[in-house]
Amino acid sequence: MGHDKLMSRLLNTAEAARVLRVSEGSIRRWSDSGLLPAVRVGRRRERRFNESDLLAFVDRTASRQSAAAVVTLGGTAVHTPIHLAPLYSTDAGGLRLTVPFLAEGIRLAQPSFLVASDAVLTRYLEALEAEDGDDLRRARDGGLFTVVRFEEGNGPAAIRQLERLFGAALATRQTLIRLVGEMASVRTMFDSVDEMLRFEEAFEVFFRRYPIAAICQYDVCLFDGVSLLRALKAHPDLFGLRIGTFLN
Repeated sequence: MGHDKLMSRLLNTAEAARVLRVSEGSIRRWSDSGLLPAVRVGRRRERRFNESDLLAFVDRTASRQSAAAVVTLGGTAVHTPIHLAPLYSTDAGGLRLTVPFLAEGIRLAQPSFLVASDAVLTRYLEALEAEDGDDLRRARDGGLFTVVRFEEGNGPAAIRQLERLFGAALATRQTLIRLVGEMASVRTMFDSVDEMLRFEEAFEVFFRRYPIAAICQYDVCLFDGVSLLRALKAHPDLFGLRIGTFLN
């Protein structure tokens, strides 16, 4: 087996990116997270990738996608990967779908991420604590429940941050990832609403590489109609479902 590995063609970062049809930045981040094995060569310690490892990576990705998990949201079964945008107008409505969704992920030891801040984050933590405080504490201590904040104020940086988080999660376990983004909080992390929505549009392309269920929640009292229309267009998965389930 070791001989076969040595005989496999070694590719540089640019060549590996062409094989997987992704950016060189993605290749470097997957390598840094341990998701994609690499060897270092020469004085400059440049990365080299075994062609066999790249093919194995493709096979693992295809396997995860073919064995798509099913999650339940408000009584509706949905197949992953999926990217949804529920709308709500009250605090209780904002928690109706997402707290059970996150609590289930915590119980199943699935990596779960929450993008929220301030009063919204407090509401979530209190609600999850009421569901099962011991499970929540174990998940936080074990790195299986992570509160995320986007610090750089732009979409490309936020995508890179999520890519690192997802890569690290999948490097240790092949499982479903759960993500909730409270967009009223998220918009405070970006330079403008337009930049936040461009991030949403980029995420719609990016997320399908991963076994993920992503819920981006919009408080209709805090976004104008044009922004909400653009947000809905960035979540086409929503329109294959009974949309009433996602209006709270």
